[in-house]
Amino acid sequence: MIPFNVPPFVGDELKYIEQAINLHKISGDGTFTKKCNAWLEERFAAQKVLLTTSGTSALDMAMLLCKFKAGDEVILPSYTFSSTATAILVGGAVPVFVDIRPDTMNIDETKIEAAITERTRAIVVVHYAGVACEMDAIIDIAKRHNLTVIEDAAQAVMSTYKGRACGTLGDFGCYSFHETKNYSMGEGGALLIKNPAYNERAEILREKGTNRSKFFRGQIDKYTWVDVGDSYLPSELNVAYLWAQLQRAEEVNQNRLATWQFYYDAFQDLASAGKIELPSVPPHCRHNGHMFWLKLKDLEERTRFIEHMRGEGIGCVFHYVPLHSAPAGKKYCRFCGEDVYTTRESERLVRLPMYYGMTQHDSAQVVDAAKKFFP
Repeated sequence: MIPFNVPPFVGDELKYIEQAINLHKISGDGTFTKKCNAWLEERFAAQKVLLTTSGTSALDMAMLLCKFKAGDEVILPSYTFSSTATAILVGGAVPVFVDIRPDTMNIDETKIEAAITERTRAIVVVHYAGVACEMDAIIDIAKRHNLTVIEDAAQAVMSTYKGRACGTLGDFGCYSFHETKNYSMGEGGALLIKNPAYNERAEILREKGTNRSKFFRGQIDKYTWVDVGDSYLPSELNVAYLWAQLQRAEEVNQNRLATWQFYYDAFQDLASAGKIELPSVPPHCRHNGHMFWLKLKDLEERTRFIEHMRGEGIGCVFHYVPLHSAPAGKKYCRFCGEDVYTTRESERLVRLPMYYGMTQHDSAQVVDAAKKFFP
């Protein structure tokens, strides 16, 4: 069986976990957390990075920092994971969905402005498959309408847009280090902050509403409860696992890109014959090989393809069910404009196995099995 995903493991994770244990500090914000925060800030030229317990909690923090009021609205794509929308609800606003582009599966930047009302306060973009959204156009819209831009860059660690790191382009960026991501700590994430005016409150939110971070830095002689907050600090054991992978981040990135390119080249014949569609990466975007997808004719063909691949011993999966069609989406959200591509394209897309350390032999097996499906 070739699995769909294998959590990344570079070999030094256990060594660093043991170091964390020997330092007698396995709760949050210890040595490894500080190292990872600093590494991410330097590598991506980010003003401030705070590791969190998940990509979801990073999104939650971003929304809470926005201080939405009842009735405020936030624009986002419907083709995303539930966390993107639930974070908006946690922040007290209403998610408003717009359609996606069929080429990148990202939010259609040309549909955003029509969804803006006097209640709109923010735009959330999702860099699907590690391919950046059209950020220049989106940031221009946000500036003209005085809106906050939040990047759900859960899949886009190491991806860039015109040379700048995804997650650093908007007001807030949110990474995920879940076991399915390119770099993992099991469960984990990070919040990236552009404006330093938000740094102190972000630390307070992350520390259960206390000013504990200032106390540990020696800026105050005792700490106390000063605001709302939650426990968004990841364990040092988890972060030590991540630290090992950050030390070899470029190696992991190149390995995944090589697998992605192997798939892309191998499926050119089927794409040229019109039997499948391949991913599209704009020339000004550098992706990170987070996933490789194919688009089939329709839902029925995709279902048969997944069953065929399972019979060949290969794990393939579809991806998001559009949020506006989900029970919670119907209850809490609304879709602005016409759903031209979101549902149709989501029903055609299938993801192939992709993980760090995948051998070319296994990749070739995936390709061979896939090609057996097509007459």
